[in-house]
Amino acid sequence: MKLIYVFDAYCGWSYGFARTMADVAHRHPDLPVEVVSGGLFLGGRRVPIRQFGYVQGANAEITSRTGAPFGESYERLIADGEFVMDSEAAACGMAALREVAPDRAVRLAALLQEAFYLDGLSLSEVSTYRVVAQRAGLDGDAVEAALDRVSAADDFQRARELGVTGYPTLLASFSGERVVTLVAGNASADEVERRIGALVS
Repeated sequence: MKLIYVFDAYCGWSYGFARTMADVAHRHPDLPVEVVSGGLFLGGRRVPIRQFGYVQGANAEITSRTGAPFGESYERLIADGEFVMDSEAAACGMAALREVAPDRAVRLAALLQEAFYLDGLSLSEVSTYRVVAQRAGLDGDAVEAALDRVSAADDFQRARELGVTGYPTLLASFSGERVVTLVAGNASADEVERRIGALVS
């Protein structure tokens, strides 16, 4: 069995789920985890953030339910409503980080979201990935070079093949044939643990 974690770096609920995902990975160090980027803000949804009037209220609920904090730098970034979230750029960045350190994808996904939701760094800027690389102890030049090679298309296609349309989604895959949804939205690590246990018992 392996886990498949489908998230969007610009999805607040994915950010809130990061702690759970880290706990699950820590509890199962021998269980492979495939991290896939979804496409929440693409096409006509790549618009100034003020057009998503629910963001502030959703963020408050995310903090209430998951404990995930939102940083002052992030609040300043979105305050005027002009910032545009681009899931394709974020997915490319995640793909570059994953290429350089594939065995650390869960941690890198969390660091990427912290760069946005805590530090207010745009996931469309190359400099952001250098910051994430430094925090992860990776070679920033290698990550930047990978950015020139990767695309988001494979991740988006993978998410479609899995039938995932909401984020975060955590799946359990058995020999690539049977795929079971463990989480669609939010859950604690203990809840995930119980669901994994029910599958392998």
